[in-house]
Amino acid sequence: MATGESMSVATKLPLTAGLAARLSRWAFALLAVLAMGALFPSIARADGISVRNATLQLADDGWQLEAQFDMQFNARLEEAVNRGVPLFFVVEFEISRPRWYWFDEKPIQASQVYKISYTPLLRQYRLSVGNLYQNFTRFEEVTRVLSRLRGWHVADKGAFRKDQVYQAALRMRLDTAQLPKPFQLNAIASRDWTLESDWHRWSITP
Repeated sequence: MATGESMSVATKLPLTAGLAARLSRWAFALLAVLAMGALFPSIARADGISVRNATLQLADDGWQLEAQFDMQFNARLEEAVNRGVPLFFVVEFEISRPRWYWFDEKPIQASQVYKISYTPLLRQYRLSVGNLYQNFTRFEEVTRVLSRLRGWHVADKGAFRKDQVYQAALRMRLDTAQLPKPFQLNAIASRDWTLESDWHRWSITP
């Protein structure tokens, strides 16, 4: 019997050792992935836009929208700007009120277009909206300002009914339709030009 027990233990030892070896390899691979993410955060982070937060506040002249976006640009978009291709970003905002008997009421629909351009002679980036603009020396400064939306007047004081629940929605996207024609074709074929956030939705009760 002693001999049989020793043989049984001997046959189980290789299986346990093999499992331990596989677990060790998996753990090493996981540590390697985490180390790559720490050393090269741009690899671990996906390009795109997301809405971090958004609020609608009542001011003296009406309702104002404030928001914060997370924006991560890929190298191809920055290179295009440096070569003289302007980028147009559209911020879209809407207010709706659900109606059980018909389509949702949408008393407010607003949009605002931001343009990023570069002047090689002056080595300056420009962020403009309408007739207003601001110049920058670094591309990161442009994106940092673009990611913060402050004091956008979207509605007058009497735009909402009291004690009614409304749904607000906000998003930002790169408007590829305003790119030069060759770049519009690239935008269709390449995901590098697909840059837009999901709709960020929240409820408000004026």
